[in-house]
Amino acid sequence: MNLRPATKDDDDTLWAMLEPVFRAGETYCLPRDIGREDALAYWSGPPHSVFLAEEDGVALGTYFLTPNQRGGGAHVCNCGFVTADAARGKGVARAMLLHALDTARSAGFRAMQFNFVVATNTRAIAIWESHGFAVVGRLPGAFRHPRDGYVDALVMYRQL
Repeated sequence: MNLRPATKDDDDTLWAMLEPVFRAGETYCLPRDIGREDALAYWSGPPHSVFLAEEDGVALGTYFLTPNQRGGGAHVCNCGFVTADAARGKGVARAMLLHALDTARSAGFRAMQFNFVVATNTRAIAIWESHGFAVVGRLPGAFRHPRDGYVDALVMYRQL
């Protein structure tokens, strides 16, 4: 698997992965009917650094890395991850997380924080916890899941 910075030429590839996830409305706090340009601006806009995971020219996933806050909080980064449907359960998210941790350290970040992990996203939570992330906060009923109703959101954190 190759992980590389995404470019503007990758927009169609990114949208093909982002659209089904955003439309499902199960993991990101975005309108389910978000348009292509708005979705790409959310994912790829400054100050996000965007990466693409691929193998033999096939896109497997994408993630962004960004400062979690500005000023006094800029030493903590945040990420968003999406794995292509066909690549789920094949270690892509783990590989992207390891890449993100290394990239964040190299960029001088001191910690990584996930601000809003939907509690029903158990596969992601298991991956994050297996790589040293701890749940440091729980937001009761903070996410309106399209199938499960109001569910908790977790704040997860780990020092680098």
